[in-house]
Amino acid sequence: MPAPHVVVGITGASGAVYGVRLLQRLRALGAHTHLVLTSAGILNAHHELGLDRSALERLADETHAIGNVGACIASGSHPSAAMIVAPCTMKTLAAIAHGFGDNLLTRAADVMLKERRRLVLMVRETPFNLAHLRNMTAVTEMGGIIFPPLPAFYHRPQSLDEMVDDTVERTLALAGLAGAQPQQWAGL
Repeated sequence: MPAPHVVVGITGASGAVYGVRLLQRLRALGAHTHLVLTSAGILNAHHELGLDRSALERLADETHAIGNVGACIASGSHPSAAMIVAPCTMKTLAAIAHGFGDNLLTRAADVMLKERRRLVLMVRETPFNLAHLRNMTAVTEMGGIIFPPLPAFYHRPQSLDEMVDDTVERTLALAGLAGAQPQQWAGL
């Protein structure tokens, strides 16, 4: 069985660690990853994690320039199984919600929606204003999944790493990837 192709977008919202951990975990699961970075995503990864563009690109199997709307992932004929934007800015959410496929990240997301494939947006902004909520509703109505990276505490995480890792596993499960291992609620 061929490795699933997964598109990962990293935008400029706080939480670059989610995109990095997703890429690391996808590699461990044997997925073939396609990375799209926004310029603000690169700046934020450098600020939050000390990583530059080349360090981010080394985490992926393929990296595509944000302006390359002719890349393979811009077509529904490409066998992308899922796309995750981690973190996802409100600007990117708005572009996806309104069909503005004006760069590769938003075009690839549009492809996922039109092909009825898994699209998970880890929106990272609070508090939400009405435009944010309406855009989240629009993406949900089109079949996308809005998943703000809010940690679960029922498994009593002991560190920030544990919280990030559990959120990443939950995201992978929502994207439909075999091998995801989110901690499950066992009941009281």
